[in-house]
Amino acid sequence: MNPAEPRGPKKIGGLLAQWLERSGLAPRVAQARVLDEWPEIVGARIAMVTRAVSVHRDGALIVEVSTHAWMQELSLMEQELLHHLHTRPAGANITRIRWRLGR
Repeated sequence: MNPAEPRGPKKIGGLLAQWLERSGLAPRVAQARVLDEWPEIVGARIAMVTRAVSVHRDGALIVEVSTHAWMQELSLMEQELLHHLHTRPAGANITRIRWRLGR
């Protein structure tokens, strides 16, 4: 134990953040926040017909879309959506969006 560190109880959030950094998982956890932020990033209209479902290790964001027509429309908007993603810390490492038809 480092003598400069304060003794006694520590906040679990701080300990978890330190562990995530040391383990190398912090960037993946940050990427996963995109799933929660998706409706905010794309707006209500697009959020009604899509759902961000996962982020792959290669940086691909997987998004389910309600119809083929919307999938086509959104694929044409991909660069614009990536730009919006890159303005947020959670979306900084998203490299592309993969669209798939939802169930």
